[in-house]
Amino acid sequence: MSSTRSPSIAPWLAVGDAQKAVDYYKAAFGAVERYRLPADDGSLAVAQLSVGDAVFWVQTDRNASVARRGAESVRMILSVDDPDSVFEQAVAAGATAVAAIHEDYGWRTGRVTDPFGHDWEMSKQLTS
Repeated sequence: MSSTRSPSIAPWLAVGDAQKAVDYYKAAFGAVERYRLPADDGSLAVAQLSVGDAVFWVQTDRNASVARRGAESVRMILSVDDPDSVFEQAVAAGATAVAAIHEDYGWRTGRVTDPFGHDWEMSKQLTS
């Protein structure tokens, strides 16, 4: 009997220090580390994290910086049951609030920029 796996997309975020990013995502979103690859010098090169069933990766890239990213082309959307508490937790862990939690277009949502320059939107679709 063969098993089929549904396709999935897992974002890969370049950050200046993967260990700092892992620590932040654990504190901000309750992320769980699923895989880690150390660099030759013992620092963290790559890690796979999950928030619930949502999986993403971080990689140390010494050239990654907020200034080099330029215009925002990617926004991480984190669908959660309680966007208010996740928003507050992310800000308390070091994110900058971009858009306070509000209701619009059938969603309760807010947005932060994490300390590594990536935008995260915490959202929950509202029932009609």
